[in-house]
Amino acid sequence: MSSAAEFNWTIRVYYEDTDTGGIVFYANYLKFFERARTEWLRACGVGQQALAQTHGKMFVVMSTAVDYHAPARLDDTLKLTVEVERLGRASVQFFQQAWRISDAEPQLLCTGRIRVGCVDTQTLRPGAIPTEVFARIQLNPA
Repeated sequence: MSSAAEFNWTIRVYYEDTDTGGIVFYANYLKFFERARTEWLRACGVGQQALAQTHGKMFVVMSTAVDYHAPARLDDTLKLTVEVERLGRASVQFFQQAWRISDAEPQLLCTGRIRVGCVDTQTLRPGAIPTEVFARIQLNPA
């Protein structure tokens, strides 16, 4: 369930995350993964707002591939993982997982591969990840 280069972020499932049956709406896993990547980046010492203000760059999602294994439900506690699979000059590919940890035995709920690209905040054109940010990602792959 865990590797040496894995970042973990824990959340609770709230009513707003679920459908009328109390099951997490499938698209909300992308929101959960986004929050975990944001916290991972913050743990690397990079704030998204500072990245935009200092470097004029931001990360945008380029592609996603998500597999659903089991449903999360209202009040579940989830562990979200972040692993860097590939770091390029202008993009990062992540492998992410959502685990239910509120039960005795952790259960894998969802996996995803998310690729983000670095773009200029004004033109939205692709650009290289700033050197300082690239170095922090290399030092803290997850």
